Amino acid sequence: MKPGIKVFAPASISNVCVGFDILGFAIHGPGDEIIISEGTQPGLIITEIRGAKGKLPLDTTQNTAGVSAVALLNHLGENKRPLEMIIHKKMPFGSGLGSSAASAVGGVFAVSEFLKTGLTKQELLPFAIEGEKVADGAIHADNVAPCLLGGMVIIRDNVMFDFKKLPIPAGLFICVIYPHVTVLTKESRAILKKEIPMDLFIRQQGNLAAFISAMYTSDFELLNKSLEDVVIEPQRAHLIPHFYALKEMALKEGAMGFSISGAGPSMFAICDNSFIAQEIANKAESFYASKKLKSDTYVSKINHDGAIVL
Repeated sequence: MKPGIKVFAPASISNVCVGFDILGFAIHGPGDEIIISEGTQPGLIITEIRGAKGKLPLDTTQNTAGVSAVALLNHLGENKRPLEMIIHKKMPFGSGLGSSAASAVGGVFAVSEFLKTGLTKQELLPFAIEGEKVADGAIHADNVAPCLLGGMVIIRDNVMFDFKKLPIPAGLFICVIYPHVTVLTKESRAILKKEIPMDLFIRQQGNLAAFISAMYTSDFELLNKSLEDVVIEPQRAHLIPHFYALKEMALKEGAMGFSISGAGPSMFAICDNSFIAQEIANKAESFYASKKLKSDTYVSKINHDGAIVL
């Protein structure tokens, strides 16, 4: 067996109601595994992709994991180094859970660890973003940064990679609901209006500011008030089957907030204990089953580890 290394990159929730393209956090559970080992011919080759049902390319110029890994290899002057990559997708893509980000992060992190570059996760972030760009053509780190670094991250400037990790109040649990429909990021972005009314802009700014304050002060009452998206959610809700019915149920069960994860169709509820999160998960599964729709749910604390070596 060839010597190699295996890493795991977790799923992530982006936008988080009020932080479109600038706010995200990692979760436990689904994610991508990447294996890197010595190759037999010059350059990086993706030899196998498991769990993707043939829908993802092996070409390193088109695959997010390949692009991020090659970007790092070029930076290191190691682009001719014989390497082989196996990608194991352990999460759905087109789900709004940062699938492309997980691959991009896993690819660059695996290569860095295998080559023992000594680079920090923060130093790897630009290369991971290069991979993410392949998926939707935009530069934003709200999935990539928390997937790589763990925790909840707010991005001040996506171009300058200027970000800060936010504190996480004790007791927070996340319920993720993934209905088995596909919503592609490019299509979900395309329907968004380029301009928004001033009153909504002001309201959204207030909610984001209050949310950040609540995270620093562990103020759950303020957190509850601030988790209201008046800009993006109303434009995308129609893409997700029975979104408002699920939201009404989750809030009735005691969720502090409920919204769309990334571009959708996954949704998430932020809860102040695991019991509420699990109750929402159980009722969501029953609801979709009654509508003859398949779904998955995940109950998780916020993942502080990000990408790890297995």
